[in-house]
Amino acid sequence: MSNIFDTDSPSNLAEYSVSELSGSIKRTIETAFDQVRVRGEISGYRGPHSSGHAYFTLKDDKARIDAVIWRGNFTRLRFKPEEGMEVIATGKVSTFPGSSKYQIIIETLEPAGAGALMALLDERRRKLAAEGLFDQERKKPLPYLPRVIGVVTSPTGAVIRDILHRISDRFPVHVVVWPVKVQGEGSGEEVANGIRGFNALVPGGPIARPDVLIVARGGGSLEDLWSFNDEIVVRAAAESTIPLISAVGHETDWTLIDHAADIRAPTPTGAAEIAVPVKAELEAEVASLSARLQGAVSRQMDNRGQALRALVRALPSLDQLLALPRRRFDEAAARLGRGLELSTINKRRSYERAASGLATLPVRLLGHMERSRDRVQTLSARADGAIDIRIARRKDALAAHGRVLNSLSYKNVLARGYAVIRDAENRPLPRATMLSEGQAFQVEFADGRVQAVAGEVGGSETPPPKPAPRKAPAKPVKTDPPKQGSLF
Repeated sequence: MSNIFDTDSPSNLAEYSVSELSGSIKRTIETAFDQVRVRGEISGYRGPHSSGHAYFTLKDDKARIDAVIWRGNFTRLRFKPEEGMEVIATGKVSTFPGSSKYQIIIETLEPAGAGALMALLDERRRKLAAEGLFDQERKKPLPYLPRVIGVVTSPTGAVIRDILHRISDRFPVHVVVWPVKVQGEGSGEEVANGIRGFNALVPGGPIARPDVLIVARGGGSLEDLWSFNDEIVVRAAAESTIPLISAVGHETDWTLIDHAADIRAPTPTGAAEIAVPVKAELEAEVASLSARLQGAVSRQMDNRGQALRALVRALPSLDQLLALPRRRFDEAAARLGRGLELSTINKRRSYERAASGLATLPVRLLGHMERSRDRVQTLSARADGAIDIRIARRKDALAAHGRVLNSLSYKNVLARGYAVIRDAENRPLPRATMLSEGQAFQVEFADGRVQAVAGEVGGSETPPPKPAPRKAPAKPVKTDPPKQGSLF
């Protein structure tokens, strides 16, 4: 009887390693769910990872599944995932053996119906409006008559032909087309690049820089026009420094670029009508203004002529203008003879007064000369006294300076028996070492100088010469200062 606790009994089940079991499950799931479409709400989306892959989950009210979009597929998505967006994802289900989880690898992604697109569009519109991209203050006025028009649209559709035909009918101007895709994958980026490319053109460059831009597309469904709801397109339109006209879809179609553009046209043909005026209407208006101008000039000339004739009639005649001057001339001529007589009488009286004054002139001149002589003598005596006083003061000052000079002179020292030794060039020699044997020098005493020659050091002494008798200094002879003579 075998033991019921015996664990060594054989089993019919195959034995797998963990890796083998995980790989088998992975192959089974990928085979069974190779291509599936899953509808759910995006949750946990935080944007693409640094690697370029996007990770999030799809959920409904009862379950959730992990989802991943590889970088290559993410860049080709027509609709980018957003948090809370209900979508329909197409892809395959696979497992992640490292954590025993399964996930859907999404290849394409689209909103779950028109309601979801409208909700996404409304949310994006509110977001961009909050940033001020739709503010009326940002709108720029369109030029009245542009010389160059830039068109961002498909080069093969009927839209560009309608725009060119309408511009040619109204007012032919130069048109530059930036060809783009207006639907499908990457169309939004191309439209944004077209707007920014026109704005990057340099005025006067090889390609003419437009004065106004038209972004145009024909009608279509919400999905067909979705490229013009892309955030990159809206931002490019809002950033454009060139005035921009949005002409996307029909009159009832609205996209986000319509809010960011400077003006919205109901159709591409309407955009061409907004961009340029009608040449024939301008010519008619110019002709009308020219006719009005000619009429105004004619009426103005007539009015001025009438005013001039009225002024001529109001002017006085030549006789009226000269009557008053003639009268004043006659009166002056009548007064002229009497005036000459009075003038002669007055001149004669003045001459007689002058003649009577000349008779007494020598007496007056003699008295004036006597008075002048007395005054000159008085001034001369005063000048002599002043000069004597000034000379005496200068002599006293000079004598005082002489006494100071004598008291400070070195000759007073010589008078007491000292002498000054000088070389042949008259330079003082304060030390004996400055003399050499045979060198000539001078000895200055109080009463004169003596030439000498230096002998040997330590030789026989010679008696000093007897001093000459001192002469008494001559007394200065005092002389009286010269007196200044009289001017007379």
